[in-house]
Amino acid sequence: MPPKPIILAFDTAAAHCAAVLVQGDKTLAVQVEPMAKGQAERLFPLAQEVLARAGINWDALNAIAVGTGPGNFTGIRISVSAARGLALSLGIPAIGVSRLDAMAYGVQGPCSAVIDARQNRLYVQDFVDGTAISDVRIVSVEGFVAQHPTLCDAEVHVPATLIPTHITLENVAQIAAARLGKDHPRPAPLYVRAPDAALPSDPAPTILP
Repeated sequence: MPPKPIILAFDTAAAHCAAVLVQGDKTLAVQVEPMAKGQAERLFPLAQEVLARAGINWDALNAIAVGTGPGNFTGIRISVSAARGLALSLGIPAIGVSRLDAMAYGVQGPCSAVIDARQNRLYVQDFVDGTAISDVRIVSVEGFVAQHPTLCDAEVHVPATLIPTHITLENVAQIAAARLGKDHPRPAPLYVRAPDAALPSDPAPTILP
């Protein structure tokens, strides 16, 4: 039996810089560092540290997986650009996975994946057996609670409270592994709303179609 693919997954869509290395269902190394800024400078060194901890070289990777959001706009651009660049230089696929898909991965039956969208709002997407049955939408916290008055904690998956970042990122890698060898679009940021802040004076990384 051929060896299972080795996948490096990383994410900077929230206030962290995180990377995980998996092979099959085994996590070889993982590192999560909370940070509000500086992900662009930290991402590649952190990925290198994760590879070194597992004794894996870059040329042993079979794919790059990346969290595509929703989340911080600048953070999403950083990780998606990095994934595309690494994949191009290594000659391997880059596979984008939304954080909401990763949160619902492996959950049996219906569930709603929920991420804090700030300003008393939530990103919400509905799933059945891990498959999305709705588009991503933004709702107010009050509106979501009103729509789900009897919702139990087991049915709502909020990363800040229920799912640790490293578990979500491991799920990103597992979903990417399932997509290997299949047609999939290049990673692209999952933007659900316009940014709240003004654009920075320095140009952001360019995401090519």
